[in-house]
Amino acid sequence: MLHKYFVYITTNKYRTTLYIGFTNNIQNRLSQHYFDSQNAKKSFTGKYGCIYLVYYETFDYPKLGIAREKELKKWRREKKNKLVSDFNPKWENLNNQIF
Repeated sequence: MLHKYFVYITTNKYRTTLYIGFTNNIQNRLSQHYFDSQNAKKSFTGKYGCIYLVYYETFDYPKLGIAREKELKKWRREKKNKLVSDFNPKWENLNNQIF
């Protein structure tokens, strides 16, 4: 059985900061980001409050997902914004829509 792997982008309340990550359990990872934002504040997502999922891609193989994550991290902010806007035009919080 293949696992699903995710490359995802979260943002903060004001959409001023983006975080790009990779995981095989997106619900758990989003919970960790939320916990860090409320408690730890030592991680990037905790410090900047990047708890709102606005973009994701799924992959069947981790190598492909990791390569995509690295690719997205190299992009300029404008290109990342366009990617999110094309996928999620209103930049709605998708945390409760992904399973």
